[in-house]
Amino acid sequence: MRKVVLASQSPRRKQLLEWAEIEFDVMSRETDETWPEGMPVEEIPIYISREKAKAVRALELFQRYEGNVPVIAADTIVVIDNNVMGKPLDREHALEMLKALSGRKHRVITGVVIMDNDKEISFADITEVEFHDINESDLIYYVDKCEPFDKAGAYAIQEWIGVVGVRSVTGDFYNVMGLPISRVVQTLHRHF
Repeated sequence: MRKVVLASQSPRRKQLLEWAEIEFDVMSRETDETWPEGMPVEEIPIYISREKAKAVRALELFQRYEGNVPVIAADTIVVIDNNVMGKPLDREHALEMLKALSGRKHRVITGVVIMDNDKEISFADITEVEFHDINESDLIYYVDKCEPFDKAGAYAIQEWIGVVGVRSVTGDFYNVMGLPISRVVQTLHRHF
């Protein structure tokens, strides 16, 4: 498989590519994570991922690669009652998000864009997650211990809250971590 560039600083996405034994470099650039008003929720993370991939391909450092190197960009959102939860603004916002998720089902949607000089493949993977009812003191414990401020929906499924708070997962578990890695690998094999 060809070497790729991961357009993300996410330690979870890096770990998943390592587990899949894909050779990669990490390169990222701060990008705007807003989207056009009225965009269907399934398209939002694809739109943001595309912006991330284009930003990395425009970097001078990226231009040093010889040949056609695919860039993988991803963005994850949490959706409940058709409302999009991105990353929390602060501690109180994180607690508010987790209270809204407690005892309920929500969707985790990760958009992926894989782009090289010749083509772009994009898709969104959707996983349904249901939480147990989680009491406020446990939510406070989690937020203060893990500080999930860089995570959509204010949680990481592989941390304490996922271990004790998740009732069920329908779909790709790794999608909830931030990258539907098996689908990424299959796409790389078929198209790149």
